[in-house]
Amino acid sequence: MRYTGPKVRLSRRAGVALTRKAVRHFEERPYPPGEHGRKTNRRQTGDYGLRLMEKQKLRWYYDVSERQMRRYWDMALRSTGRSGAELVVLLETRLASLVLRSGLATSIYAARQFVTHGHITVDGRKVNIPSYLVKPGQVIAIREKSRGMQPFVAAAEGLYADDRVASYLDVNHAELRFTVLARPLREQIVVPVDEQLVVEFYSR
Repeated sequence: MRYTGPKVRLSRRAGVALTRKAVRHFEERPYPPGEHGRKTNRRQTGDYGLRLMEKQKLRWYYDVSERQMRRYWDMALRSTGRSGAELVVLLETRLASLVLRSGLATSIYAARQFVTHGHITVDGRKVNIPSYLVKPGQVIAIREKSRGMQPFVAAAEGLYADDRVASYLDVNHAELRFTVLARPLREQIVVPVDEQLVVEFYSR
């Protein structure tokens, strides 16, 4: 099942800031949460623990359940490319992931909520499934009825956008829409995970 507790705790467990909000908190407390967090030495983690944590980091970064991760892993195995890279690309092309990447949401959790609450359209049709896999050429936008809401007014001003827009997206913040230009390549996706360790975890 998906984690629904405090999000900053995940970053502290992972050893890396997984969200923008977590950056400041992680800098203040860069050790794992809990009573013995300060005494934890991540360098002493065994091979299995390292691979497990890398898989967890990828899962937490995209806010997916273990069951969903397994499904994407099976899909990646059936692809013709490198399974690790394909796994990351599949996670990146989820609708919720692209809503975040485009700068229309502050976090993956907000992006997921926007989708499930029916604020997002794909090619003009409402889609409320965060795991919907977006294809090149599809246009994602905020529904007309939702555009006056505060989060989307802020998004239209570019407040959530990264300094550099992903090269596989054509984003128009003012109009609250973006187009997927092409299927992303692994090297174009900024994610703090070594997917080879995830491959080794699932291949054990």
